[in-house]
Amino acid sequence: MERNAPQLAWLLTDGNAGNLRQAEALAGALGLDSPRLPELEPRAPWRWLAPRRLPGARHAFGPGLARELVRGPPPALAIGCGRQGALAGRLARERGARAVQILDPRIDSRHWDLVVVPEHDRLRGGNVLTLLGSLNPVDDAWLERARQQFRALFSLPQPRTALLLGGPTRQAPWTLDMLDVTLEALRAQVRGEGGSLLATVSRRTPAEVSAPLHAALRGIPGMAWDGGGANPYPGLLACADRIVCTPDSVNMLSEACATRVPVHVVAPGLARGRSAVFLGALLERGRVRPLDAGFEPFAATPLRETARVAAEVRRRLDL
Repeated sequence: MERNAPQLAWLLTDGNAGNLRQAEALAGALGLDSPRLPELEPRAPWRWLAPRRLPGARHAFGPGLARELVRGPPPALAIGCGRQGALAGRLARERGARAVQILDPRIDSRHWDLVVVPEHDRLRGGNVLTLLGSLNPVDDAWLERARQQFRALFSLPQPRTALLLGGPTRQAPWTLDMLDVTLEALRAQVRGEGGSLLATVSRRTPAEVSAPLHAALRGIPGMAWDGGGANPYPGLLACADRIVCTPDSVNMLSEACATRVPVHVVAPGLARGRSAVFLGALLERGRVRPLDAGFEPFAATPLRETARVAAEVRRRLDL
């Protein structure tokens, strides 16, 4: 098989939405329109210790992938994200594929051709590429497609404030009481200046958020998506005049910062560990501001690392 056939690619993840989104974003930036998504069915004990290669590791993901890895031609390129994807990518590389691992595999990076990690991780090395935030598909073309798909949102009055809600984490433990204060402040802002409030939740948002979220929108223009039907999240990024984010999700903040509008973060001082390092870098760059600093407009240069990382992957692997 020719080593320069990037269209023959596998995206290897555990199915986690954040991991799959990063793998898809890199594949898209590399021009891989139809990469394959082999189904990973991790089994014990390999699942527990991935990406360490225990004896019999080729059987870690069930007979389907094992058969492909042993008997079929390997992909030209394997893009893994997360620990299970790291093990599958490592196995594919042993069969002749070039392997790119996204996120720190927690073992030596030499088991992959390239490893892509956020700057707030500690991993460094000759085959390690770093970026601020996470890989994502948001660029001008992506935003234009979202505008076409969610045209109805553009009928809402400006300024349109998009509220992106994640969920409390150990590294960003925001509370429902804090959210109530935030919602009241956003409601007062819309009532005072006009405009509209558009909100969306994520898979990690507590169910208890639904009632206060809908209550905050009573009597003001806007909309709230709380899990039913198509998620208008791309449309919110496309139509927003400003974005408000909770401080818990690197992926969500990275995508918000890839737009061309100001991003305001709820209680960034709550962030700890690697999340605090990431938010600190965004604050230092002036790409985000704390929500409690108010809505004074500021210049917003898009944070778009995916194209740069893809170009470096292409160069290093001679794709």
